[in-house]
Amino acid sequence: MPPVESPVHIQAMDSADQPKRTPQLERLYRDFERQLLVPLWTEIGGLMPPQPMSKALAHLWRWKDLLPAAEQAGELVPVGRGGERRAIALANPGLGGSPFATPTLWAAIQYLNPQEDAPVHRHTQNAFRFVVEGEGVWTVVNGDPVAMRRGDFLPQAGWNWHGHHNRSDTAMAWIDGLDIPFQHYTEATFFEFGLDEVETREAPERSRSERLWAHPGLRPLTHLDPTPATPLLAYRWEYTDRALAEQLALEAEGEPVTVEPGHAAVRYTNPTTGDDILPTLRTEFHRLAHGTETAAHQEVGSSVFQVFDGTGQVTVGDTTWSVERGDLFAVPSWQPLSLATDQGLDLFRFSDTPVFERLHLNRTNMEGNQA
Repeated sequence: MPPVESPVHIQAMDSADQPKRTPQLERLYRDFERQLLVPLWTEIGGLMPPQPMSKALAHLWRWKDLLPAAEQAGELVPVGRGGERRAIALANPGLGGSPFATPTLWAAIQYLNPQEDAPVHRHTQNAFRFVVEGEGVWTVVNGDPVAMRRGDFLPQAGWNWHGHHNRSDTAMAWIDGLDIPFQHYTEATFFEFGLDEVETREAPERSRSERLWAHPGLRPLTHLDPTPATPLLAYRWEYTDRALAEQLALEAEGEPVTVEPGHAAVRYTNPTTGDDILPTLRTEFHRLAHGTETAAHQEVGSSVFQVFDGTGQVTVGDTTWSVERGDLFAVPSWQPLSLATDQGLDLFRFSDTPVFERLHLNRTNMEGNQA
């Protein structure tokens, strides 16, 4: 049997902080390689850099390109067992072809034709749907049908049965967000098939979860125990919109309630705890009034934004884009982010921040003032 080639290859450059390369040292390094050993002194610069050095790159995906691609997939690709979802993942150019928007976050555009089902399944990955335009699709979670409309945010914790049904005569697209890369890396994933067809064709005005949980500040006495993920399956746009508008109105009246002047923001929370909606994902909505420019902000962990409405300029590190409705962009760990708009800008954001907070690895920096 031929010898197995070692996957370890030690590359130690001659420099003042490295031992002098001698025949004896070279033999030692080859011996290390055979035994699958790596000396820290040759690797410390890559393993312990002075600040996070993400493999992911700042990148922008244009909605005007994504939507036609999804429409074409709708004509050519059926939905059924095997593929399960007609979802097209955003692949960050720095991650070697992996279908990941960042090292921990998955983002995809999903497309469902008229009167079409996406079959029922469940998985350990935490997920959500965010609708930038359209309506007519119902997501059914554990038998509870939930309408999907523009501006709605629909979280769904891992290991819950779910499928989608388009009741309308027009196709619909939306954005899926999941923690697939994180669970894939940690080798924690489970998946299970459910029914081939979505089991309900009801179309109630409000889902059961909304009837129980969508009453601000009120909690049913029969459900006082905290849950690790939100039991509310739909955060409706009308409430998000009103909350942001009221922040800016109060700011105009002289109250310091916004993140920065002209920058209103809200976080979607779990009504049983007040914490993030999902254990591994944080979701927020940001509104910049016309003429607003934010300070540069850095954060450990990565995020993905989608432009819900308006136009503006986004700067991530050394890269600046002009963005418009539907565009998505990735912000790698510790890359400075700043936003600006002349006419106004609405942004949906999701991030992996809860993971780093629970590990006490979170850190932020606002224009050089480290916190």
